[in-house]
Amino acid sequence: MSIFGSIMEKIFHSAEAATPAATSATPAAAPAAATAATGSAASPSAVDVGDVLTQKAAQAGGGGNWQTSIVDLLKLLNLDSSLTARKELGSELNVHAGADGTAEQNIALHKAVMQKLAENGGKVPESMKG
Repeated sequence: MSIFGSIMEKIFHSAEAATPAATSATPAAAPAAATAATGSAASPSAVDVGDVLTQKAAQAGGGGNWQTSIVDLLKLLNLDSSLTARKELGSELNVHAGADGTAEQNIALHKAVMQKLAENGGKVPESMKG
């Protein structure tokens, strides 16, 4: 699975688990799998990405600066935040801002992830779309 697919799975699956009534008409795995596989906006009702991540951060005791830092966001989701993983994510999302590992690139990656989550049915706060 792609890194972005893993990000989507962690966020959208958390939202589905928190609101089982919203997915009672359809099996929860089918829309998420279709979305991850196709990259289409075939997800169930809009997932409040900010809310899901805020709840995860509260459970984790803070979550660092996940609102703007791709490293902290990946750590919050228990995903690989290494430079290699971020390079791969940059390739997936076609983000080529700044040199590898720089603040410029990390900020651009975070914005691209948030934009892509919004394109796939996520409700992302405007402040995080950049």
